[in-house]
Amino acid sequence: MKTLMLGNEAAARGLYEAGCAFVSSYPGTPSTEITEYAAKYPEIYAEWAPNEKVAMEAAFGASLAGKRSFCGMKHVGLNVAADPLFTISYTGVNAGMVIAVADDAGMHSSQNEQDSRHYAKAAKLPMLEPADSAESLAFAKLAYALSEEFDTPVLLKMCTRVAHSQSVAEPGERIEPAQRPYEKNGAKYIMMPANAKGRHPVVEERLRKLSEWAETADINRVEPGRDRKMGIITSSTSYQYVKEACGDTYPVLKLGMVWPLPEKKILDFAKSVSLLVVVEELDGFIEEHCRNLGLALAGKANFPAIGELSQNLVAEQLTGEHRSGVKLDVNIPARPPVMCAGCPHRGLFYTLAKNKLTVMGDIGCYTLGAAPPLGAIDTTVCMGASISSLHGFSKAGGGDGRTVAVIGDSTFMHSGVTGLINAAYNESHSTVIILDNSITGMTGHQQNPTTGYNLKGDPCTKIDLESLCRAVGIRRVRVVDPYDLAACDAAVKEEVAAEEASVIISRRPCALLKYVRHPGPIAADADKCVGCKSCMKTGCPAISVVDGKVRIDSTLCTGCGVCGQLCKFDVLGGKKEA
Repeated sequence: MKTLMLGNEAAARGLYEAGCAFVSSYPGTPSTEITEYAAKYPEIYAEWAPNEKVAMEAAFGASLAGKRSFCGMKHVGLNVAADPLFTISYTGVNAGMVIAVADDAGMHSSQNEQDSRHYAKAAKLPMLEPADSAESLAFAKLAYALSEEFDTPVLLKMCTRVAHSQSVAEPGERIEPAQRPYEKNGAKYIMMPANAKGRHPVVEERLRKLSEWAETADINRVEPGRDRKMGIITSSTSYQYVKEACGDTYPVLKLGMVWPLPEKKILDFAKSVSLLVVVEELDGFIEEHCRNLGLALAGKANFPAIGELSQNLVAEQLTGEHRSGVKLDVNIPARPPVMCAGCPHRGLFYTLAKNKLTVMGDIGCYTLGAAPPLGAIDTTVCMGASISSLHGFSKAGGGDGRTVAVIGDSTFMHSGVTGLINAAYNESHSTVIILDNSITGMTGHQQNPTTGYNLKGDPCTKIDLESLCRAVGIRRVRVVDPYDLAACDAAVKEEVAAEEASVIISRRPCALLKYVRHPGPIAADADKCVGCKSCMKTGCPAISVVDGKVRIDSTLCTGCGVCGQLCKFDVLGGKKEA
């Protein structure tokens, strides 16, 4: 029965129907829900791995054992997994292996824009790119068939608009193939130089055969148009914009496999139209390939390589029609992202800002500590970079010893621990602050190795952060409650002054976790308020000043008590009456 599905939900359904038995991923918006939906099927073993590299290697191991496997990640996560990706391209697979990568054009929740199609080309791997939920389901199933037919991992490229939009898909039944026997084959799977040299020609021949397959594949289709003065090559969400803008006016070559590309089909299509136009988001990937085939065309000169495309932009460029859309008459106030009321990171960041420290930041919701009024972060690069950057900064004499790194518990397990090992091993005089909020907060409360629960919510091994830090060589390890500003201030001052590497664990659960019980909103005594605005220094969204007096929004306030510690006039101590 046909039903509305998120693109990520449909992709997970495709994994299920194809008989996938093993899933290992690291959460990353907009890819996360594929794994979360897959975990709901009891026939699929599903886990959160510490990082994307581990996830891909685990999925390869399951494939090697003869079970169809999957790993999912966002575009920057594929950077982390690039090492195994390029070598698994050489080894090939046993049972089918599918790798989903979700790009984030427009950077809705990412530190960069990145076009993952380049990875398919560089690693010489096939990449399928669905344009809606129905294709997300179908392409996930097709990916396993291709993986086993051509002995290759297959990349499934999602993007924000496909992953997080709903469209119609039709679920089917699960067909679980028999487990393939594992056979020892050193020449295929042991990638030392002599064997790797033998595998490279295999990879090139595989790419040639995939190119032949792409020429006749149904997923690369020509849709006829009434007017052949222009023909459009496109894929993914760009295809949806083209169809909305032009309907069946112009012929369209809709590509479902974006690498390798069907060269003959492209050349034949180009001959059938007067003007060739490529419509694609981010880089001119298809455009470059077409130009290398000697084709003249319009592409990135008309469609930007920065940010998302839109129906209006595509319509204006293809038809000359200016569509302004519907303008709202209501003046909606700006809502910049902000740490939640009661967020355990706020008190710690206030302490860092008050002490005027240089702070190397990391990837997580605590990156919002960079925003005013806190302004407590100096850099954010990638997962785990805070600790390594701190070490180099300190060794180079930066910051006069008044520099720290902040990193979340999940990010620390992802790639921060190796930076801490480096700091201990090379005797850095640096202070690392692990913001332990007992969950992976940024991507929607996924479990991680420090929480004591696995992806399916079952109790499991819990990594002890204090013991781990001491085990890698850090002698100075202490835990503070970020709601206690005096304790935070003392800890930061003492550890920054220490002549060796140290770790402060700022520990309190995320305020949005269901099991967390809050004291409840506080009351503000307006008669005592002098309008000094000291309470505003933490940037809590539950606090405002109206007519010179502090006001507490009781629908937001959790009663954490941080603001009361900043008030010298006992304005914010009382409890709101029930």
